[in-house]
Amino acid sequence: MAPRTHPYRSVLYIPGSKVRALDKARTLPVDAIIFDLEDAVTAEEKENARGLLADTLAKGGFGRRFRIVRINGLDTEWGRDDARAVRDMGVDAVLLPKVGSPGDVDDLAGITGDLDIWAMMETPRGMLNAAAIAAHPRVKGFVMGTNDLAKELQTRFRADRQPLLTSLGLCLLAAKAEGLVIVDGVYNAFKDQAGLAVECAQGRDMGFDGKTLIHPAQVDTANAAFAPSEAEVDLARRQIAAFDEVARLGQGVAVVDGGIVENLHVATAREILAMSEAIANLTAE
Repeated sequence: MAPRTHPYRSVLYIPGSKVRALDKARTLPVDAIIFDLEDAVTAEEKENARGLLADTLAKGGFGRRFRIVRINGLDTEWGRDDARAVRDMGVDAVLLPKVGSPGDVDDLAGITGDLDIWAMMETPRGMLNAAAIAAHPRVKGFVMGTNDLAKELQTRFRADRQPLLTSLGLCLLAAKAEGLVIVDGVYNAFKDQAGLAVECAQGRDMGFDGKTLIHPAQVDTANAAFAPSEAEVDLARRQIAAFDEVARLGQGVAVVDGGIVENLHVATAREILAMSEAIANLTAE
């Protein structure tokens, strides 16, 4: 799998109906923005939010931040108009809520054409069909909707998220099998930085590319958690150098810090360096 050229450490939801929030998003150190027309917008504001968002995106100013628009479900009175509008907004992807099967993606692709589709994974049916959804050629990313999922599963809150681990794992397996971006669900207690850090670390250890966020105060914590550390970057460089040296001598295994280094370790090391460079390029703007 080729190294990614864009990080997704922090993916911030921004209400499509809030002028100040939309303007502030241009200045935040986030890797990606989900401009939300669904849960964050009341029924009375839906149509106005669609127009406001189109005007805001047309003005630009979001730099290299990856731009995603979450539309309302196609089974709602707003969804199809949202999809038609997003098709012409010049964004990077459209996010479809409550995806349960590849057929849901087909319905959206019939409206949005070549625009990349990301899938909100937040229902039991979606969990059971995760592999088929990930394999759809229009799908490029998964976003975990852990609040809705917990509601549907009737779980109790636990700091270790044990009741959700099966679902998270199914989606991770599906996303990794198809080379998709996959970002973790939100952490609701936006003032609890310690708790957020723990959950970010758990998500990073599981293999998520980043975390969806509900407040700008969460951005720095997520960015730190999902970025390679200085120690990881240093080790990656030394592993590559050591392996290149033994390869020059016709050997296939190096040793660094008492551990063997083979092709698979070098591949991981190159991914770490590529991600570090991508983050540096994004933050240098």
